[in-house]
Amino acid sequence: MTSQEMQAFVTLATNDAYCLGALVLAHSLKRVGTSRKIVIMITDSVTPSMQTKLGSIFDEVVTVNIMDSQDDTNLRLLTRPDLGVTFTKLHCWKLTQYSKCVFLDADTLVLHNVDDLFQREELSACPDVGWPDCFNSGVFVYKPSLETYKALLEFASKHGSFDGGDQGLLNMFFNTWAHEDIKKHLPFVYNVVSSTFYFYAPAFKQFAMNTKIVHFIGAKKPWHHCELSSSAYQAPIQTIGESAYLQFWWDLFMQHVHPCVQDIDILNLSQLSISKYYTSEQLSGRHRQYSWEDGQIDYHGMDSFSLIQEHIQNVIDTPAATATASSTPSVTSSTKGILKH
Repeated sequence: MTSQEMQAFVTLATNDAYCLGALVLAHSLKRVGTSRKIVIMITDSVTPSMQTKLGSIFDEVVTVNIMDSQDDTNLRLLTRPDLGVTFTKLHCWKLTQYSKCVFLDADTLVLHNVDDLFQREELSACPDVGWPDCFNSGVFVYKPSLETYKALLEFASKHGSFDGGDQGLLNMFFNTWAHEDIKKHLPFVYNVVSSTFYFYAPAFKQFAMNTKIVHFIGAKKPWHHCELSSSAYQAPIQTIGESAYLQFWWDLFMQHVHPCVQDIDILNLSQLSISKYYTSEQLSGRHRQYSWEDGQIDYHGMDSFSLIQEHIQNVIDTPAATATASSTPSVTSSTKGILKH
């Protein structure tokens, strides 16, 4: 077995909803031509029907037990009580059939090949936008090890997690990350928070084309942007960059995932249609994506940064109290150029 065959991208889904994100993630990895295995850990909460869907896409589906931090105080401080079960992520260190892995949260999306991450050492990760001396645990390189797994469990039982979730625990355990070896600091393009462009538009202009992995952090995920029970599209208030990346997520979902999960009644996915997310203008403009792929970029026209910057400024100038679905940034042909798929 070659070294590449002993390496894998790993993700986690604790319910059917997160499986939607995991399926899109897997297709995004396949789209960029990864040479590594793609593995998903699931819990018993994932329905048998969804497990079948996962088995047709992932190289390996591993069932694990749910682990919960039970740290209500810190989770309330973080305003994310759902993150307690993220301790289940620690099971990834038990995948000792692989020599090295890259963990990717199910709410990430790969835009370009990132197999080069396997050249990095444990624990390599990107700085967290909220506190850059901590790493974000949505993307990290690690080496499976039962010894490390046991040490993490013992550490968690003694010290807990400063934020109640896996990120706080892992930063406490790998506590030299911030200062010991800068080579373990991944560039931000490997874990780009989808909403950061609102805060630093010039950097978005300069570096957006280098983005390799997008991370949809927060309680509302891409699969939540439709009200499945009523078929009503819920237009999220988002930045121009986030709109473009959400559009790409839904492209992959509608092309690869939606056709094979419509029979899963619990998600009511049969009510989704691509027209719920895109306007007719956006649907008719899909050819612009392929123009970008061929290097045909309209720098002086619809793809000019002046139009993008104008759109960003309009969003910034919109008072929060009057922001409605009608004032929410839509994905136009000028934003499609942001992604060189």
